[in-house]
Amino acid sequence: MRKRGMLAAVSAGVMVASLAACGGDDGGSSSNTGGGGGDGSKYILGTTESVTAMDPAGSYDFGSWNMQYAIFQQLMTINANETEPVADAASCDYDDPQTVTCKLTSGLKFSNGDELTSSDVLFSFKRNIDIADPNGSAVLLGQLTDKDGKFRADSIETPDDTTVTFHLNTPDTTFLKLLSTATTSIVDEDVFPADKLLDDDKVIGSGPLKLSQYKPGEQAVLEANASYKGEKKSKSSQIFVQYFKDPAPLKEAIKTGQVDIAWRTLSPTDLQDLKDNSNAQVLEGGGAEFRYWVFQLGTATGKQKAVRQAVAQLIDRDAITQDAYDGTTAPAYSIVPPGFGGQKDSFKEKYGAAPDTAKAKQILSQAGVKTPVDLTIGWTPTHYGPNLVDEAKDLSDQLNESGLFKVALKSAEWEQYQTLYKKNAYDLFALGWYPDILDADNYLTPFIKDGGFFANGYSNPEVNKLLEQELAETDTNKRDEIIGQLQDIAAEDVPYIPSWFGKNVAVAGPGMQGVKETLDPTYIFRLWTISKSS
Repeated sequence: MRKRGMLAAVSAGVMVASLAACGGDDGGSSSNTGGGGGDGSKYILGTTESVTAMDPAGSYDFGSWNMQYAIFQQLMTINANETEPVADAASCDYDDPQTVTCKLTSGLKFSNGDELTSSDVLFSFKRNIDIADPNGSAVLLGQLTDKDGKFRADSIETPDDTTVTFHLNTPDTTFLKLLSTATTSIVDEDVFPADKLLDDDKVIGSGPLKLSQYKPGEQAVLEANASYKGEKKSKSSQIFVQYFKDPAPLKEAIKTGQVDIAWRTLSPTDLQDLKDNSNAQVLEGGGAEFRYWVFQLGTATGKQKAVRQAVAQLIDRDAITQDAYDGTTAPAYSIVPPGFGGQKDSFKEKYGAAPDTAKAKQILSQAGVKTPVDLTIGWTPTHYGPNLVDEAKDLSDQLNESGLFKVALKSAEWEQYQTLYKKNAYDLFALGWYPDILDADNYLTPFIKDGGFFANGYSNPEVNKLLEQELAETDTNKRDEIIGQLQDIAAEDVPYIPSWFGKNVAVAGPGMQGVKETLDPTYIFRLWTISKSS
C-alpha cells in the first residue's frame, strides 16, 4: 500500500465580505471563473433546505447530502431517472450475495491533487462508523459492523491501490445501491480527521465540483473541479446555492429573478401561483417522498390493533390530497411507492379506497372497544412544510365526524417532537420519508423491523424473518413476492398508515437547462448537469 505524502494545502477559500451580494445580480453573464467547467453561465439555486454538515460522516439530510453528491465521489452513482447504479469512482459487482468487489478507476485525484486510492475508501467507511455522529448516517453501514455496531476489521479488504472488497455480515442484494449514497462518499485520509468531523469550509473531495466558499445559512459557492475524472463534469463553472429560512422569500426570489432555480420547498399554494408567472416555469418529476402516520404501540390506545385498523378504515386520503395539498400529492395505499418491485396497494385491498364508518364501527365493536375512543394525534409545524397542519386537521375531522373517536391535536417544534413521540406523548403521529436508495426494502426494513427507526414498539418475528429473506433473495420474482407479503402484514397489523406520495418539484427561471431532467425519485439535485444560457 502506498504511503501518502505531506498533507496538501486545503484551498478553503477566503469568505468574501458579503456572500449574499453574489446572488441575484449575475444577469446571465458568462464569467466561467472555475476550472474544468463547461460553457454554461454561473447560476443560483435557492432552497429552504439547510446543511447539517458538509462532512459525509456528520449528516443525514437533503441539504447536506446534495452538497456532498457534488463535492465527493462515491464508488457507484445513480443517473437521473434510472434505478440501478453504475460505475462512478469504481466499477463494483457481487462475487456472491455477501461479497462485493470494486475496481477503482485509475488516475483519480482529490481537488487538492492527492491521489485517491483504496486506502481512502477503507478510511472513509471506517471513519464514518467510528465517529457514529448522532446527526450522521453511519447506521446505513450496518453490514460492515459487528454485533455491537463497531467497524469489523475484516469487513473491507484492500489488496492493492485500486481494489476494494466488502465482506457483508449478511447477504444483501441492495448493497450496490447503498454504494451510490452520500454516506459512502470518499474522503481524503490525509485531510479528514479519523475521529471527528472536518470543518464545513475545509472539506475537499474528488467530485465534479469543489466548495470554494461557505457561510452557513446564507450561501455556498461551488466551482468546477479541474481534477475531476468521470462522466459528471460540471456544465457550469460556478454555482451559487442560496439558503432561505422560509418559503415566502424563496418564492419572491424566483419571481423577481434573484435566483435562477427554486428547489425545495415551496408550498402547493406558492407553486400554483408561480404557474401564472411568465418568468418562472414550474417543473415536476417523479417523486418518492412518503408521508405517513405512525401508531405508538407504547400507549394504551395505540397498542390496540382494533383501534389501529379502525383508523385505517376511516382515513380519507383523497380528501387530504385535495384539501391540504391542492391535489399535488397522490394518495398512498401501501408503504412502498408505486413502480418499486413487489409493490401492491395492500391497504386499499383490505380497507378499500374510501372511508367506511360502518366497517370501522364493526371492527371496534367486535374487539369490545368502547367508543368514542380518545386519541391523541401529534404533528410538527417546523419540519414538513406549512401544509402538515391542514393534513392533521383533516384527519382529526374525519375521525371525529365518524363519532367513533375523540381526537386531541398536539404539536411541537421538530427537535422536541422527535423526543416526544418516542416517549409515548402521542397515540398517532406524522412523519415523512425520502428514500436513501430506490429499492422497496428502503420502505420496509427501516419501518417495520423491531419498532422501526421511530421506535414505536411494533415487532413481529414473521416480519423480521421475511425481511432477511427478501434482502438475501437474488431471484427477482421470489423477492417481489416476499415484499408483497410484508405489505399485506403491515396492512393487517397497521403499525402505521400510509397517507400520500409526493412529487419532486422545482421552479426554473429563464435560460435554465437540465433542471427537469434531474427531478427524479432519488431527490439527488445534480447541480453539475444544469446550465444557464447566456
